[in-house]
Amino acid sequence: MGYRVAVVGATGNVGREMLNILAEREFPCDEIAAVASSRSIGTEIEFGETGKMLKVKNIEHFDFTGWDIALFAVGSEPTKIYAPKAAAAGCVVIDNSSLYRMDPDVPLIVPEVNPDAIDGYKARNIIANPNCSTAQMVVALKPLHDKAKIKRVVVSTYQSVSGAGKAGLDELFEQSRAIFVGDQVEPRKFTKQIAFNVIPHIDVFLDDGSTKEEWKMIVETKKILDPKIKIQATCVRVPVFVGHSESLNIEFENEISAEEAQDILREAPGIMLVDKREDGGYVTPIEAVGDSATYVSRVREDPTVENGLALWCVSDNLRKGAALNAVQIAELLGRRHLKKG
Repeated sequence: MGYRVAVVGATGNVGREMLNILAEREFPCDEIAAVASSRSIGTEIEFGETGKMLKVKNIEHFDFTGWDIALFAVGSEPTKIYAPKAAAAGCVVIDNSSLYRMDPDVPLIVPEVNPDAIDGYKARNIIANPNCSTAQMVVALKPLHDKAKIKRVVVSTYQSVSGAGKAGLDELFEQSRAIFVGDQVEPRKFTKQIAFNVIPHIDVFLDDGSTKEEWKMIVETKKILDPKIKIQATCVRVPVFVGHSESLNIEFENEISAEEAQDILREAPGIMLVDKREDGGYVTPIEAVGDSATYVSRVREDPTVENGLALWCVSDNLRKGAALNAVQIAELLGRRHLKKG
């Protein structure tokens, strides 16, 4: 026996990727529903490469009673309306928005990092998926933290436009084309021109001068990994379509060499170490697209602190940063709590 699974926001970038990954990983679905806003009524969407077409159902009238799992890939506002309804109907919500991430009664899960935390899902019947930039970072940090105990992390991100949704992808494409033909470029989704540029601003500014994206990385990492870790983040939007990259400087309590770190990362779940000290011996975002791994390269010792390492981390943000992590949570939930058959 399998599960009845609803994908809410199925017509968006992340929702479509969720459907693809459910099919790709052969998640045991007896029934799958594609759910979206009333704007998408009548749309048909393919369930991965199965050839099966799903007619989109209207979220406003969808009854979650009898459904086992709902993967939510919509913004915080519709999630605030419909996730509690789904949870109250007995359907476990795995939410990709930021709405519930810091709720103390909602587990925030990266399966390779804190799988045991999922046991707390029954308090609200909701599980939160972390921010895309947080997800790949904690996968890389976890095995190193277990070995040498991390004190402090300084991270600079290089985040693709797909993190801003279809509007972000469209803007980069349209601006790039306009520049080539000499047309005027007008920013709409982003605060400044994104084509051939970088923007050190993601989400809104907070009172202390940081952005909400930077705040998310800090508080989510503390919740997932260890509240004692000190973190400083600078989040930057770059003209890349898909794939987030991160430069990490990590200070540890205990001694750890670059060679030890490489050995640990080579065996760590969810990590692919590609670290040759030669031209091209590292991974860039374009190479990570469509892959499930979090890639780590450029592992080296940082001589500016007593026990320090620096490394480069790349992942497909639509997969590990969102859709894949949500499906992995569903798999973990099935193994531990929703066993069938």
